[in-house]
Amino acid sequence: MTQSVSPVLRTLCPEDAGYVHQAFASNIDMQRQGDVTTLEDAERYVSRLLSAASAQLPWAICIDDRLLGLVNIGVDEANRNGWFSYWMHADGRGRGWTSRAAATVANWALESGGLERLELGHRTNNPASEAVAHAAGFVREGTERGKFLITGDRIDVATYGRLRSDPIPDTDVLPMSTA
Repeated sequence: MTQSVSPVLRTLCPEDAGYVHQAFASNIDMQRQGDVTTLEDAERYVSRLLSAASAQLPWAICIDDRLLGLVNIGVDEANRNGWFSYWMHADGRGRGWTSRAAATVANWALESGGLERLELGHRTNNPASEAVAHAAGFVREGTERGKFLITGDRIDVATYGRLRSDPIPDTDVLPMSTA
């Protein structure tokens, strides 16, 4: 893959499970995203996101229809809020693709997706995730001290929010396809 290639966002589909499995195997830190160690785990992960009962809006970040990453919103319909999350296969990191995908999905969710507030959290020792949050227009709202226990250490989590009324970030967006 070259830097000049630009990904496309499309809705997640069951056929993405193999790529999800590859992404989770690409880096040890993907363990924080879920328990996916086998293809069957990946199939369950995708199925859970696509279940009508789960109220999820999963968007696949793709190059040539190959999923490299995911941006997802867990929807709280009663409050018109969404829990925002994202991850990227190790091969796609460092190219700005996650930032662009996150900005695109956040803009869509707040402009035409029916949501009024998005929330996210990331480990304070994860500057790449912090950069994605800022690029997607999220505003830091606080710190949850010692929230995660990772390899015996308590890790703080930075919390963010983005409201429909917040300024739209100037991050370049990606094309979105619902087909």
